[in-house]
Amino acid sequence: MTRSFMDEEIASQPARWRTASELATSSRASLPQPGRRVAVVGCGTSRFIGESYAVLRESAGLGYTDAFAASEFPMGRSYDEVVAISRSGTTTEVLRLLEALRGQTPTTVITGVPSEIAAVADTVVDLSFSDERSVVQTRFATTTLALLRSHLGEDVTRAIRQAEAILAAPVDEQVRKATQFTFLGTGWTVGIANEAALKFREASLSWTESYPAWEYRHGPISISEAGRVTWMFGPAPEGLAEDVRRAGGTFVDDELDPLADLVRAQLVAGALAADRGLDPDNPRNLTRSVVLG
Repeated sequence: MTRSFMDEEIASQPARWRTASELATSSRASLPQPGRRVAVVGCGTSRFIGESYAVLRESAGLGYTDAFAASEFPMGRSYDEVVAISRSGTTTEVLRLLEALRGQTPTTVITGVPSEIAAVADTVVDLSFSDERSVVQTRFATTTLALLRSHLGEDVTRAIRQAEAILAAPVDEQVRKATQFTFLGTGWTVGIANEAALKFREASLSWTESYPAWEYRHGPISISEAGRVTWMFGPAPEGLAEDVRRAGGTFVDDELDPLADLVRAQLVAGALAADRGLDPDNPRNLTRSVVLG
């Protein structure tokens, strides 16, 4: 079977993360400085990456950091800086927001296509080396998060090594045969869980859900049963694995860096797409960028 662009882009991620980690040093002045009140915006995958970054930055004591869908940005609220994430640089909601903020709030955009968005942003961080051909986004999103984590002072070397090992291993057949997937996270990994669920929906049309892990017992666990997977990013709340297994479900919970574990989820989504004869490079009802009239 011919490899999809998505397959190739998933496989290329560790190398892109190394480049992003190096770029974080040279881009340090372009990204939010400690103490600044920051909002991060994006759409779809970019929003979920923004959610993860916002929690990481604020938890590190570097300043209040909020994350919003670009369409839901609270214009009445004051920020020192707005960071937009946009792979294509053409997403309508992001462009409209940046235009509305011009001259009022400094803006920085992280993008794979700088030429498309530079005119409406004060500062551009160029991640064109991680741009993609597949509509289903993988490499750009994880490279952005590797860049931002490195900028916060984190060492992503462990995540890179783990991702390389994951890429060399076969997809777990028990997980591959599941009929439903629920992804969980806590803190910054809630955004990762949301992104994993989106990847499964986009690539393989799977029934997926995502929640903060502590919320899972408050209703959603009712759908857990044999043939269904609950996938935890990061450490699980005590007793949760046992609760899922008691319900008959499969609990996936490994001591992986959540960014590397997201690569494993991407691989499963791609495998399911192949099993179902779907094309993740051109998924149903989706385009590379949402451009509104």
